[in-house]
Amino acid sequence: MIDHPFLFCNVWSLPVWSQVLLAAAVCTKAGKAIVSRQFVEMTRTRVEGLLAAFPKLMNTGKQHTFVETESVRYVYQPLEKLYMVLVTTKNSNILEDLETLRLFSRVIPEYCRVLEEGEISDHCFDLIFAFDEIVALGYRENVNLAQIRTFTEMDSHEEKVFRAVRETQEREAKAEMRRKAKELQQARRDADRSGKKSPGFSGGFGSMSSSSNATIITDTLMEPEKPKASPVPARASGPSKALKLSARGKEVDDFVDKLKSEGQVIMPTSGKRPTEASKSLPSPINTESVHLRCEEKISLTCGRDGGLQNMEVLGMITLRVADEKNGRIRLTINNGDKKGVQLQTHPNVDKKLFTTDSVLGLKNPDKSFPLNNDVGVLKWRLQTTDETLIPLTINCWPSESATGCDVNIEYELQEEALELNDVVISIPVPAGVGAPVIGDLDGEYRHDSRRNVLEWCLPVVDVNNKTGSLEFSVAGQPNDFFPVNVSFISKGNYCDITVAKVCQVDGQVPVRFSSETSFLVDKYEIL
Repeated sequence: MIDHPFLFCNVWSLPVWSQVLLAAAVCTKAGKAIVSRQFVEMTRTRVEGLLAAFPKLMNTGKQHTFVETESVRYVYQPLEKLYMVLVTTKNSNILEDLETLRLFSRVIPEYCRVLEEGEISDHCFDLIFAFDEIVALGYRENVNLAQIRTFTEMDSHEEKVFRAVRETQEREAKAEMRRKAKELQQARRDADRSGKKSPGFSGGFGSMSSSSNATIITDTLMEPEKPKASPVPARASGPSKALKLSARGKEVDDFVDKLKSEGQVIMPTSGKRPTEASKSLPSPINTESVHLRCEEKISLTCGRDGGLQNMEVLGMITLRVADEKNGRIRLTINNGDKKGVQLQTHPNVDKKLFTTDSVLGLKNPDKSFPLNNDVGVLKWRLQTTDETLIPLTINCWPSESATGCDVNIEYELQEEALELNDVVISIPVPAGVGAPVIGDLDGEYRHDSRRNVLEWCLPVVDVNNKTGSLEFSVAGQPNDFFPVNVSFISKGNYCDITVAKVCQVDGQVPVRFSSETSFLVDKYEIL
């Protein structure tokens, strides 16, 4: 018996004698199983016994890639201190078994950084899911490594829909908060002109026509900010001077503070700089009854000495129908992508129609799309390590000097079709050494001494402004200026997938539609 716990998974299907591949396992050279996937009905004791007998059969002096017993055949490959073992029937095709073994062995490094027992145990479920993509009912599936990675890492459609709905609720909450704030400002101005007290300061909010009018609708998933502990300073008697404040946004902040003190859930909209992932383009004011939103997010990691470690772009087209008469529609997609993205449609979308005509329509043409609900109809994914596909390259060159470090950082827009807005390149600087001395500079910069970050700000980066540089000097070592983080937003998408037109199912009558496109940063760093 093996005294080490391991993941034991069975697939119960056909009788054993109709199978070819019985089990796939990763074990130590002593026969201790770490993870095992069975494709027939086998007990744990049986699997442990087969794997425990495997090393003893190898001590016969023969050096092959397989070894046989009276009942089974072991096909194996060494993985440093471990073995990748396939247990098959003796009548299986040894050439096919070896090809399957090679694919199993290539899958393991995809999930485990080092081929050690602890690392295998930590990623056992990832390996099991990948094994299931390779073998079904004891026979090898016609898949390659890239397809296995795609199948196991594909995002949940329901999760995407949930996030889209939540983001819509957040935008609606922000818009409602701004509208209420403007109403209060107008009421204050009217009160000032008539010589009366501002309703915002007469006994709290109790004297307003309805306390519910001041309620801000926010997503319940948002974590509320705690009310401030410090008491509100008392105002001197006499006419209110709050109407004479000249600081921009002060009235809105006062309004928000009042709501917080009364226990309302408020989303912070000022006073804090948004993170890269939270940046988004403003929603269009006027939308048609058919509204489309095309959103892409990029996650990129580069090395400081060059080389793209990983780049992933996730995109989705979301449809919202507000009028019942436009529920039965079809979307014509213009796919100009040449980078090799992987497309996936909603399960209710006619895949054959999309494959042949690039048209998104429901499988049942008599049905309508849901009303007043954001529905993801198409999503795509691009994952690559091709450096030529990096949209914006960043080169940071710190060099030591007698007084510290001279840092030269430059950017170059490689994807010239893009126009990037609000580009911020954040370079960490050592703490407690003072502000950096800025030399040559394209654009603007901010030094945040609290976060110890130098932010290089560029309003627009496009084909007319595709390169730029920043030089500064500060005390420190070269490693102090990494990782460099980049954030931006764009009104154009990266993969060039757009909706060309929308038509009724009956008669192909064109339908007016509005759309918004955004390309955002989830993570963009140079390590």
